[in-house]
Amino acid sequence: MTTTAQLVAGHPFLAGLPETTLDLVRGAATVEIFPVGEYLFREGEPAERFFLLERGRVALETHAPGRSAHLLDSVGAGGVVGWSWLVPPHRWFFDGRAVDDVTAVVVDGSSLRAAFDEHPEAGYEVLRRVTKVLYERMQSARVRLLDLYGDPRGR
Repeated sequence: MTTTAQLVAGHPFLAGLPETTLDLVRGAATVEIFPVGEYLFREGEPAERFFLLERGRVALETHAPGRSAHLLDSVGAGGVVGWSWLVPPHRWFFDGRAVDDVTAVVVDGSSLRAAFDEHPEAGYEVLRRVTKVLYERMQSARVRLLDLYGDPRGR
């Protein structure tokens, strides 16, 4: 059986981090299973965790009044979801829903923020990785919007 510590060390998002940084993440991590259809987080609720996906897929969705959920992106095994724990007011901006049974390493963001205050070099390394993921998600959202609304320049 794989331990939480092994899952943290082997997750692609954390690959190559120093052991001291991995230890900080391990200290804030647990493994949870989310059955298909369950929400990992809901828009507007407090955001104090993030999720290193080991198995399954999570849909990132938003809602508009009078409309069904709109898919912004989906993330599968090896991916990571949930960045609202980093930025005050620490509230989710989207919903995260399991579209398959999901196994995730769940990291307590408030504990990790406190650890990063004491070890800013570790926080910087993780933040660099978060920034890369956010950039990729913004590019994905841009493509989805172009698909939805078309490019007015005819491209």
